[in-house]
Amino acid sequence: MYKVLTYNNIALAGLERLPRDRYEIASEIQHPDAILLRSFDLHGVAIPESVRCIGRAGAGVNNIPVDACSRRGIPVFNAPGANANAVKELVIAGMLLAARHICDAWDFTRALSGDDASIGKAVEQGKKSFAGSELAGKTLGVVGLGAIGVEVANAALALGMEVIGYDPALTVDRAWQLSSAVSRAASVDDLIAQADFVSLHVPLNGDTRHLIGNERIGLARKGAVLLNFSRAGIVDEAALAAALDEGRLTAYVSDFPTAGLVGRKNVVLLPHIGASTAEAEDNCAVMVADQIRDYLENGNIRNSVNFPTVEMPRCEGFRIGIANENVPNMVGQISAALGEANLNIRELVNKSRGEYAYTLIDLDAEIPAPILERISGIHGVLSVHLISNAV
Repeated sequence: MYKVLTYNNIALAGLERLPRDRYEIASEIQHPDAILLRSFDLHGVAIPESVRCIGRAGAGVNNIPVDACSRRGIPVFNAPGANANAVKELVIAGMLLAARHICDAWDFTRALSGDDASIGKAVEQGKKSFAGSELAGKTLGVVGLGAIGVEVANAALALGMEVIGYDPALTVDRAWQLSSAVSRAASVDDLIAQADFVSLHVPLNGDTRHLIGNERIGLARKGAVLLNFSRAGIVDEAALAAALDEGRLTAYVSDFPTAGLVGRKNVVLLPHIGASTAEAEDNCAVMVADQIRDYLENGNIRNSVNFPTVEMPRCEGFRIGIANENVPNMVGQISAALGEANLNIRELVNKSRGEYAYTLIDLDAEIPAPILERISGIHGVLSVHLISNAV
């Protein structure tokens, strides 16, 4: 029986992917094999020694101590693309809110009073203050062409916009999904200089913090609109405020309110609702639950943010998964230990990703406890995951 500890309300569609005859799922549970969460902050929380993997029912993993998990050999899974359609639709809505001054216009009409005649007169006098522009014919620059960025770019094309994109790490799969009508920018600077709207779709890390600051905003077309549905820290707030005051930017639309921006003119702030649709929550929960199950039952790793993708067919016998530091002769030492125990390797897959690697091995017999301990004791081995589905 596998045990899964949950820290948030996980969509039922996801929980149903974990059969009750094999999985015990609870918000309080001893010796869990896996942790399943959404936005709960795991930083500073003691992760039990029994935990083999962590699943985030969403894309971002800033709420998980990924580095610490890596050092323990714990794969951290997420659900890239599961919420892409939901975020895409909100980005399109954000462009419309900014282009047509919808929020200000709505506030204006909500404050109207009097009879129909007086309201009609006020409307005719006031509507000129909310004249906007159409999206068709404007240029959208998309920074980051992952699952969400690709959907935003393709949707903008369908609205009649010109679209340019930039992503130095564009994958082959995403490239196939991206319309050939999207133009390639040479750099973030190049993209910003050409765009009427700039939409950010990159993770927050050391390389992207304050990606949009004074110098880059200074390159923007006068009157440009900046949309941030990634993370607040990607935009330098002081530089943003100055650009709005100077009129360099006409609007900022973000899903991440901050104290310095709440109530500011020409800023539309939403309460982090990009993925807050029933469909997105179901999709994220299903994807990450499937990944946790596949890892626990088969040792397979898919959509991990810290370990390589390694997949083998369903385990029908004896299998061992080993997470280790990416150093020379690791596979040799593991193979030698198995060979000395007269264990025949039926299939072996080893892949690396940066500082870490993962090896999945099918064997013709069960591994004796002393050999398992020996492999666990090899310098650089971080975790050993034993799987047995033998009849």
